[in-house]
Amino acid sequence: MGTDAFHLLKRHGEHLLCHLLPPRCLLCGAPGEKLDLCAACRDEIPLNTICCGSCALPLDVAAAQCGACLVRAPRWDSAWAPFRYGWPLDRLESRYKFSGHLAAGRVLGRLWAAHPLPARPDLIVPVPLHHGRLRQRGYNQSLELARVLARAHGLDLRHDLLRRVRPTTQQTRLSAVQRRRNVRGAFQLAHGDGLPRHVAVIDDVMTTGATLNECARVLKRGGVEQVDVWALARAPQSRARQG
Repeated sequence: MGTDAFHLLKRHGEHLLCHLLPPRCLLCGAPGEKLDLCAACRDEIPLNTICCGSCALPLDVAAAQCGACLVRAPRWDSAWAPFRYGWPLDRLESRYKFSGHLAAGRVLGRLWAAHPLPARPDLIVPVPLHHGRLRQRGYNQSLELARVLARAHGLDLRHDLLRRVRPTTQQTRLSAVQRRRNVRGAFQLAHGDGLPRHVAVIDDVMTTGATLNECARVLKRGGVEQVDVWALARAPQSRARQG
């Protein structure tokens, strides 16, 4: 079967599936679109268009650097988070990350992939999970999001470049200082040869940025010249101050 015929058959199959099993919105249960969200809920997803140019922290007025970045410059070169972590995205993210709701993860990945990239790195690398956490959860939420981005934009993906060498306490209830201490030394380069010049590290949510900052530090120490950090969503300042 030729490529054109395959894609035509695939489109017909998708149309038939939608007819037999019409999508429902994962948030309100109303008739959904191909994305499994209704138009009203999709319009409520908060965009992160006014933010710090250095760490993507949502702000009332855009600035090249927020106060936190002026006090402590991040290790990365640039940050991108197209959404703010708030209703209703936070509900989808919680289901995906903590309840094994992979359909919510597919929706989040497609929402993210619909945005134009800020740059084209040589490689994207998901934040790794420790093997114990990976066994418990069954999947790495950052890796699954990175796979959607890689397919949508033709990016090279390496899930084995970074590894988490020790388990860490869940960051959710930790302060910003505790988060930095918690992840210090938690990551190592699995392969130190032939590293690309430009890498983007992928995570689901950035709160204080401690995890991504540590990943950037390890990559730069290993010889990567430019490290960008990409997160699906950035937590607002009130949540970042809490941890």
